[in-house]
Amino acid sequence: MQGYGAKVVLDGVDLTIAAGNFTAVLGPNGAGKTMAGHILSTLVRPDAGTAVANGCDVVRDPGGVRTSFGLTGQFSAVDKLLTGEENLMLVAHLRHLSPT
Repeated sequence: MQGYGAKVVLDGVDLTIAAGNFTAVLGPNGAGKTMAGHILSTLVRPDAGTAVANGCDVVRDPGGVRTSFGLTGQFSAVDKLLTGEENLMLVAHLRHLSPT
């Protein structure tokens, strides 16, 4: 659960993503997508509850989370001319992932 001002967001969210999968999160504005991404990527500390990425708790082991969790946004901060695929390839390259 995360508080955003007087508004409670991400209350009761339960998400499991199998290892090796890519996942896209879609929803309307204000649904909590960005906040969930910020918590899971250790940019924001959750107010309550738990979040685990690849067995690493986002609060107790943020370094472990960062080595096993990749995140890219809708827009690339590097080059506005990148396609979605090129943006994903850039992030994969920065993480030293093999193209195959």
